[in-house]
Formats: sequence, structure tokens, C-alpha cells
Amino acid sequence: VQLQASGGGLVQPGGSLKLSCAASGFTLDDYAIGWFRQAPGKEREAVTCINNSDDRIYYIDSVKGRFTVSRDIAKNTLYLRIDSPKPEDTAVYYCAAALVDCLLVNGILFFRGVDVWGQGTLVTVSS
Repeated sequence: VQLQASGGGLVQPGGSLKLSCAASGFTLDDYAIGWFRQAPGKEREAVTCINNSDDRIYYIDSVKGRFTVSRDIAKNTLYLRIDSPKPEDTAVYYCAAALVDCLLVNGILFFRGVDVWGQGTLVTVSS
């Protein structure tokens, strides 16, 4: 059971980047799936999630309109497209899968009980 994240790197503000997360040993479609990030000196935060029960998608306010989460069921792969990145998006990004659905409350994304973590991929936004 494994998630393998890739696609991180250096991107300029206003550019774009697409992260991938390939699952093996289990089916992504059976889980709530999404992305966390951890910026230097900060706690890890949930950024976006696709629920398992109703396919509802959630984003935290700071990335809404710039980040797009998607999945390819046939490839068993999760994606995160980052458009118009900002320096404050610099972080290690982790994909994750959980049997418990996510919940967005007052702008905070609760993505708990993660069963499988990806290894993290670094995104650096800088000119």
C-alpha cells in the first residue's frame, strides 16, 4: 500500500505546476483523497480533498481559484495543478488517502484519520 508523489520543483510566480500521486496496492476511488502541505517552520495543513461518499471537492480559501485537484481512476492517480503560484505556496506537498470523508468548517479543512501518506514533494515558488 503506497502513494508515490512527484512533480515538485522550482516555479516562478504566475507560472504553473502539476503534481502527481500514484497509488499502488489499493484503489484511490475507495478513499477520500487529497493534498496537505507543510511550509518551513509551519504545521502541516490540509489544502484540498475529494470526498469518497459524494465526490465533493473542498479547497481552503488561500488556494481557491488557483489550485485544482483531480483524479484519474483508470490510472489510480491523484493530481494537483497549481496555477498562479505565490511565494507563500512554497512547501512540501503530501498526498493522502483516508477512509473518513473530509469536512470544511469555517474555512478550515478537516482531513483526519489519514491511512496512507505519500512521501512529499517540494514546491518552491520564486523568481
